[in-house]
Amino acid sequence: MMRNNAQKEQADSGTLSQTEARLWELHADICQTLANPKRLQIINLLKDGELSVGAMVRALGVAKANLSQHLAVMRQKGILATRREGTTVYYRLAVPRIMEACKIMRQVLQDALNARGELSRRLRSAEAGVGEGREGGEDD
Repeated sequence: MMRNNAQKEQADSGTLSQTEARLWELHADICQTLANPKRLQIINLLKDGELSVGAMVRALGVAKANLSQHLAVMRQKGILATRREGTTVYYRLAVPRIMEACKIMRQVLQDALNARGELSRRLRSAEAGVGEGREGGEDD
């Protein structure tokens, strides 16, 4: 009950607690880390389990140094975890649920593209209708 009252007061005052503000900062930090196509491809590669750095280099067609930079950032942010076997380093998703977030974002993207496509189709139809109603050609 105390928590609900505190949340209500917080909502009424329009201010965030320091904890809530910090959580939003961390959330944005993770989103910023994921706002890179190559990093999203890495996540997609690791959705079925761990892979070695060499396997990822071959699958992504990138330089090992470039891949290593992405992997280091993602590991630092807690997105990836590693396991070493001799000289081979294997990466895996530290939190496999991140795939759920990526799947949801892909659906949001698909919905947005579908909406844009529908708008584009309507505009083309409207323009075709206007053009058909005109006499003469475009050279008028």
